[in-house]
Amino acid sequence: MTRNVSTIDHPEMLDAHAATRGLLQCATCGVEYDAKDHPDICQICADERQYLPADGIQHWADPSRYAGPLELVELEQGLFALRGVEGVGIGQEANVLVTEHGNVMVEVPAAITDSAIAAVRDLGPMRAIVPSHPHMFGLQSAWSNALGGVPVWVSRADAAWLGRTPARIHLWEGQEQVVPGVTAAQLGGHFPGSAIVHWTGGDGRGVLLSGDTIAPNPDARTLAFMRSYPNRIPLSGPVALRVAEGAARFDFDRLYGNFAGAVLQDAREAVLASARRHAAWASGEHDELT
Repeated sequence: MTRNVSTIDHPEMLDAHAATRGLLQCATCGVEYDAKDHPDICQICADERQYLPADGIQHWADPSRYAGPLELVELEQGLFALRGVEGVGIGQEANVLVTEHGNVMVEVPAAITDSAIAAVRDLGPMRAIVPSHPHMFGLQSAWSNALGGVPVWVSRADAAWLGRTPARIHLWEGQEQVVPGVTAAQLGGHFPGSAIVHWTGGDGRGVLLSGDTIAPNPDARTLAFMRSYPNRIPLSGPVALRVAEGAARFDFDRLYGNFAGAVLQDAREAVLASARRHAAWASGEHDELT
């Protein structure tokens, strides 16, 4: 049963070992499960959008044993990335937005370390953790615990994918203000609850944290719209256009994905143009070129 955020007392901030107590994680996708009550196979990896290892065997990891890197890197004024996880999960990075109303973590790393916790705490109080979709759940309970019982925002449409329900969970849908100046919006596509987060950067221009609801391509000028990225299953043209138009409700100049990709200028126009290109190819408009 979902508990109302306002009725939960904030626990003390914990170190990495204490924060991960009772957790197990899928070694392939990095998503957390309850160590005493987990399925035989990770439901996220068994889905066509993700994958089991090539040997077909489910592997589990103890998050308290992680000893690899996890570094906080400044991307621009007020925006940081947690990146560098090795040996577990799919390699996503999380972003931390720093605002005068408190901070917001967007996406969740598949690892947690004492040094990373300290670096994030030094940026100021965390008000919310917002994974864009189930592949990004990572160690969200552990990070919530380590930062003082921060509410984890999970799209109601994707709540069935939770391997473990955080003690403080906020189920949301549609569009909601996370803190003043930071808005989460559910666009769907990759997952029904797939979301973006909009924020106004230090230069006064809009910034979109798109996860892989809309994924930056290596050219840093175009974007992709996929049901599955590793398995290369595209979304239909109409859905790509719907997702792009949903994002275009916001004014933004820059866009950051969840795997270090970014479009650093004219991003809103790039999203719309990329969706039109996707829809044209998916419809067969350019079949004569194949």
